[in-house]
Amino acid sequence: MHSFRYLEGRLHVENVDLESLAEKYGTPLYVYSQGTIEDHFKRLDAGVAKLDHLICYAVKANSNLAVLQTIARMGGGFDIVSGGELFRVLKAGGRAANCTFAGVGKTRDEIEFALKEGIYCFNAESEAELRYINQVAGELGRKAPVALRVNPNVDAKTHAKITTGKSENKFGIDFDRVLEAYAAVANECPNLEIRGIQMHIGSQLTSVDPFVEAVKKVIPLVEQIKERHGIKFFSVGGGIGIVYKHMLDSGDATWWSQESAEKHPLTIQAYTDAIVPLLEPLRLRILMEPGRFMVGNAGTLLTRVLYEKKGNAKTFKIVDAGMNDLIRPTLYEGWHQIVPAQAPADNSTELADVVGPICETGDFLAQNRDLPPVKAGDLLAVMSAGAYGFTMASNYNTRPLPAEVMVHGSDAYLVRERQTLDDVVKGERLLP
Repeated sequence: MHSFRYLEGRLHVENVDLESLAEKYGTPLYVYSQGTIEDHFKRLDAGVAKLDHLICYAVKANSNLAVLQTIARMGGGFDIVSGGELFRVLKAGGRAANCTFAGVGKTRDEIEFALKEGIYCFNAESEAELRYINQVAGELGRKAPVALRVNPNVDAKTHAKITTGKSENKFGIDFDRVLEAYAAVANECPNLEIRGIQMHIGSQLTSVDPFVEAVKKVIPLVEQIKERHGIKFFSVGGGIGIVYKHMLDSGDATWWSQESAEKHPLTIQAYTDAIVPLLEPLRLRILMEPGRFMVGNAGTLLTRVLYEKKGNAKTFKIVDAGMNDLIRPTLYEGWHQIVPAQAPADNSTELADVVGPICETGDFLAQNRDLPPVKAGDLLAVMSAGAYGFTMASNYNTRPLPAEVMVHGSDAYLVRERQTLDDVVKGERLLP
């Protein structure tokens, strides 16, 4: 699940002491476990071994070049949603031929870039987009490989801001219009090559049932499209949820050992056991697009306590990481386990909010949380921050972006330098 544990009372990732990384590189600091990423890839790859398949990592989850390099070295492909993400994949040693290009608003420059690099497939999200790709491909004298994203109108039962498979979402083509759209491509778009079909119903699903419902609903459609248009693949998207509350081995300390772990019924085995038998008879290449599953539990955000503020209503632990570093709690009501880098001596707790320095009421990492007593100078680890952490970070309040470190065994590599203030204002110009 992850590679974080207490050794001799100090929190480690793999074999590296997190406090030592904070001292060397400063805070806020993102730290990733390469071993965890590799383990998650291998487990999913093994689970779908019976299928002709390609695991296309969703780059938007964490686009650091070292993360992409790790996936590419293991033979993975990539699910991209911008020309910039394709640029990153190529810089990291990945191949456009192993990339699918999703997203509802592809620009001419992005389409041209992807075509020239030999993209595996554009996952088109509207009929208007299909016609535009056809136009651009024609002007370049090329054939553009396309798949249509079908919206199966299945409720993923996840957060409203990360569900994508309902009719009211902006993504995909309505289920009852897909056959008509494929026919239009075949008859009216000579510069398009129909290569597959794609779906994706949402993110952070903790039950296999919505996946099964969506796959069963779409399979008859896939069979019709295969018969009529000779498609080569079916992409089932991503969305496998992760655990955000963990049991951490704390040695002699009792505080974390008494903390109950989150119940999480969806495992890779449960997921693959349920969908592989449904997909095997199709005799198509199956694409999967995991993002959060691959990197979420592989990362942590390290932050130091600056001050404690006790008010009439609440106690605040003010830390040096803010919503500009990790916006999930503010944007999605995302819950992250927060643990001290030094294992607590006992199981005593205090109720507090963990808040950052940003000038916004919404700047918090946790609210009304039972935490072990921590004081100014103590290091905290915000767990499960490997996905949608750094990639959604900003320079709000003119705060430099944090550094990133990748750990492999006993080695730690700086994979992104901390921004300087000069970096933040680079490219800006004063008036004459």
